[in-house]
Amino acid sequence: MSMFCYQCQETAFGTGCTKRGVCGKTEDVAKLQDVLIYSLKGIAEVVVADNIPVKDIPDVNHELVNSLFMTITNANFDGESIFAQIEKLLALRDALKSKYGANVDKDSAIFTVLTLAEALEKAESVGVLATENEDIRSLRQFITYGLKGMAAYTEHALNIGKENLEIYDFMYHTLAQIEDDSLGKEELIQLVLKTGETGVKSMALIDEANTSKYGHPEMTEVNIGVRSNPAILISGHDLVDLEQLLEQTQGTGVDVYTHSEMLPAHSYPFFKKYDNFVGNYGNAWHRQVTEFETFKGPILFTTNCIVPPRKEEIRERIFTTGATGYPGCPHIEADAEGKKDFSQIIEMAKKLPAPEEIETGTILGGFAHNQVFALSDQVVDAVKSGAIRKFFVMSGCDGRMKDREYYTEFAKALPKDTVILTSGCAKYRYNKLGLGDINGIPRVLDAGQCNDSYSWAVVALKLKEIFAAEDINDLPIQFNIAWYEQKAVIVLMALLSMGFKNIHIGPTLPGFLSDNVRQVVIDTFGLAKSDTVENDLAAFLG
Repeated sequence: MSMFCYQCQETAFGTGCTKRGVCGKTEDVAKLQDVLIYSLKGIAEVVVADNIPVKDIPDVNHELVNSLFMTITNANFDGESIFAQIEKLLALRDALKSKYGANVDKDSAIFTVLTLAEALEKAESVGVLATENEDIRSLRQFITYGLKGMAAYTEHALNIGKENLEIYDFMYHTLAQIEDDSLGKEELIQLVLKTGETGVKSMALIDEANTSKYGHPEMTEVNIGVRSNPAILISGHDLVDLEQLLEQTQGTGVDVYTHSEMLPAHSYPFFKKYDNFVGNYGNAWHRQVTEFETFKGPILFTTNCIVPPRKEEIRERIFTTGATGYPGCPHIEADAEGKKDFSQIIEMAKKLPAPEEIETGTILGGFAHNQVFALSDQVVDAVKSGAIRKFFVMSGCDGRMKDREYYTEFAKALPKDTVILTSGCAKYRYNKLGLGDINGIPRVLDAGQCNDSYSWAVVALKLKEIFAAEDINDLPIQFNIAWYEQKAVIVLMALLSMGFKNIHIGPTLPGFLSDNVRQVVIDTFGLAKSDTVENDLAAFLG
């Protein structure tokens, strides 16, 4: 059996990648990721069967979220590191069985693989298509992809020292339930909503972690030009990695620039003390194919969004850390105290040219919930006076496909009495358009990274309270979201669990939703695919 993967928006033909991932992952890597997930299900079976308290197994909890994170789209392309993680999980599973005496006879809890070849052979029977019923398969994968996104947010919070044991407990029980053949469609649909509810907790956790350590994001002009110093480009979402890199580059003559989802770091007060934290270079993740050429210096990936480099010269400048990996690229591990040594990257930067300037100016960010609440009187007055007719939440992910130009054209076409609420790398489709302001309120309010979509849910709940709305869907807020990978999936599930309806997503509906499941979601929640700009504006604005 060849690989089968349909977890991202760009999946081949909208149905599934069967030879090589559109993301660039090989068949072997896809299969190893399937076995990695299956290994986690085995651990979950043991934990649930023996009722093991999650507070007693911190090492297992941490490997749980790291393993799920490794399988997110564009995170890890290194088959050797994935196989090593499978070996680690099987050892942890067997140690749990030995210590707690669990007697679990499910295959996921007892199988073993000793070689890479055996792991690839095992993948033939445990991949996505191992579930024959299309609707059950669809719901199981929907939940699994939600867990992957949840794990990403949970790991970022963990790196800052924040945990919520309820999240780990939910993950174990849900992974075990996914394996339960007695659960039908109705039970799994309820589990989808429960996954969304826990997804809200994971987003609240990372929000608390980031703001407690780095301060609340504040309105900030971010430089998009360059200086003449050698530099390092840091991509991804992990703020702890950024902090350590900035500490280690102090006094070295090496500048640090953010790329893609790391842009919002500039809005945290903590990072403004670093004089070599210069600005943001480039755009969304997929533009790295050309932007890494002009940057000239080394690139550090802290999380997903790696595009397999086309040129060897670029690959030689890429470093990975955390859940990421790419064959032949140095991987930087943390020590027992969580510290990472970035000296290899810094020394490389010193020997390479300064970045080539590709644009100039600034872009405005920092509009997470705390900053928006500081502007609440202005916002409420603008809504009451009719100066602001409607808010459009355009959070989510960017991608390579031409049809994503829709979001740029949609932003341009929005009437001047509307405001865009954004987060995630979807913002790069319109955050440099200069759309102006309404009575001093910028028409593009950028809350930050994809997990900061949480801010717009918090803002919506606050507006519901202020305007005494009976239903959150009565507010002048329309969701028109772009999605790409699994962090966007958990955001969608979280919004559905909170009662938001009539959400539009695009540029396509998820390929992992079977026809029947898709119809249930449409009928129950009003989920819809984005249409043409003209048709959507007519529908949204009447």
